Amino acid sequence: MNFLTLLSLALAPGIAIGIYIYLKDHHEREPIALLLMSFFYGALSTVITLLISWPLTANVSIDPNSVTDQFLNAFFLVALVEEFSKFLFVRFILYNNKNFNEPFDGIVYALMVSMGFATLENVLYTFQYGVSTGILRMFTAVPAHATFGVLMGYFLGKAKFTHRREWLYALLALLVATLFHGAYDYFWFINYIPGVWVGAIASLIAGIILSKKAIKLHQTISPFNKGKGSY
Repeated sequence: MNFLTLLSLALAPGIAIGIYIYLKDHHEREPIALLLMSFFYGALSTVITLLISWPLTANVSIDPNSVTDQFLNAFFLVALVEEFSKFLFVRFILYNNKNFNEPFDGIVYALMVSMGFATLENVLYTFQYGVSTGILRMFTAVPAHATFGVLMGYFLGKAKFTHRREWLYALLALLVATLFHGAYDYFWFINYIPGVWVGAIASLIAGIILSKKAIKLHQTISPFNKGKGSY
């Protein structure tokens, strides 16, 4: 398999999902340059993830055959660290941008950051393990990261525009994304137990269903939607 084929396979799912969410922004689409910058922030968040993970993994011993240790690994050493790294860019940079002017923008920007992270990760895994891994991740890991981003963005949209309990919604944005990320990873980490991998697929399906509902809710509530409802 040549370089360009592997690269295309690795890039395709993240780009496709980014285009999908861009087209779902029915009322006032975000500047392309800012979306590309958001994607870059996501890739950059991997650096923060590594900086946090290195000292943690050096000082925390995880037994790969322990379901308890793998719970700690999935939810805290992986999910929380990765989602926190992405959260920093969305909450403290993009959140304050003048173009973040409706609740749905939280979903757009968090999704783009998440796709930047997932795409770089996908490139590394695909080039290391080959085309079969790239195809598997196209239907599992990358869509999973998309749902984490949508759910994070949903609550950040509420945080900015409900004008109350902003800190609580921001905290929920991080915690909900971490919860779904941790659950997805956990079942893969303990897949030495026969059939337990089904839990990862179930958590992915649940994330997709909730993400679709989150998208619809923020589309409806947009101040640019003439027939808008309310929270």
